[in-house]
Amino acid sequence: MAPIFSLAHLTVLDLAPPQMVALAARVGYQAIGVRLLPATPGGAAYLLDDPAMLRETIKASEDTGVKIFDLEIIRLEPATDVSSFGKFFETGAALGAKAILTAGNDPDEARLTDTYAAFCDAAAPYGLTADLEFMPWTDVRDLATAIRIVKAADRPNGGILVDALHFDRSDSRLEDLTGLPRSWLHYAQMCDAPAEKPATVEQMIHTARAERLFPGDGGIDLPAIWERLPSDLPVSLEIPTDTLARTVGHEERIRRALTAAKAVLAQVPERV
Repeated sequence: MAPIFSLAHLTVLDLAPPQMVALAARVGYQAIGVRLLPATPGGAAYLLDDPAMLRETIKASEDTGVKIFDLEIIRLEPATDVSSFGKFFETGAALGAKAILTAGNDPDEARLTDTYAAFCDAAAPYGLTADLEFMPWTDVRDLATAIRIVKAADRPNGGILVDALHFDRSDSRLEDLTGLPRSWLHYAQMCDAPAEKPATVEQMIHTARAERLFPGDGGIDLPAIWERLPSDLPVSLEIPTDTLARTVGHEERIRRALTAAKAVLAQVPERV
């Protein structure tokens, strides 16, 4: 079964969700992701405090058939109070979303695991999964760490989000992908990047947030990653290209991204 393709908000973060839905429909995406909370202080975020735009987004989704798949971004920190996310969950449920991108920013792994488990419990009544994304500059640095936390939390709506860039930059192992339970996998993020890894964390973060490459244009072995993921796993295209964006419009960039992703998947010799 072919996967659905979702347009991640970071790819076109300056677009409001109703515009994203319309654009995704024109190009051929089946879904989008929406950033409800900023990734960094003062960063872009939409809908939580804009009921009119929320209604417009829901209508656009209904009119086009483009679904709202995932929500961003929850950062689990030492002082995180999961009871404070009620409005986030309610908005996600109103949108019909399925997954929440969740990051771990607590150096105490036992406490982080407890917070993650509590967050899963809070999200469950809204039909939302909590997908823990490992990133080498966070306290969930690699796939092995994410596996420990999700396994220890042991929640039915828990899961791991595999982002190709973070998988490569964290030196995570392909064999660990093979052993992931299917129930932990709700979607994965595809992009590419130069084969040479950044020398500093700052450079690594800059690439991740602003200068990724289209699938197949870099040095990440994407077919090897996707060979070990389920064939029907939704693919989110998270490909911010700030330099290219100065001269190439949104529609052309996301069209290139979709074409490139399909070409990569066509190279995968065997899917599970």
